[in-house]
Amino acid sequence: MVDQDWQPPHGTYVFDGHRSRMAYGLNKLGMSLKTPENREAFRDDERGYCARYGLSEEQTAAVLARDWIRLIRLGGNIYYIFKLAAIGGETMQHIGAQQNGMTLEQFRAKLNSHREA
Repeated sequence: MVDQDWQPPHGTYVFDGHRSRMAYGLNKLGMSLKTPENREAFRDDERGYCARYGLSEEQTAAVLARDWIRLIRLGGNIYYIFKLAAIGGETMQHIGAQQNGMTLEQFRAKLNSHREA
């Protein structure tokens, strides 16, 4: 039985069927970046590449800004979004820092403080 009143914790975005459908093009774009020729095409014309996958203006703006949390809110799957981050040499820690409103250095310090505790 599904609890109809269940809500995810604040700041958590559950990747479900609804989010999958609303961001199909965004996630398809992310998955396409697995090949070198697609990564090159993306680097050559990011806006045009977004248009190729039918992204909305809001999704395109989030891609161009590398606004990771916004991409997640718009239905992006973290595994596909990470392919976009990797193009610019960013790591999962960069995404985590942005999601927590921290600099990369602050986020790394927080991660290390948990290891030392």
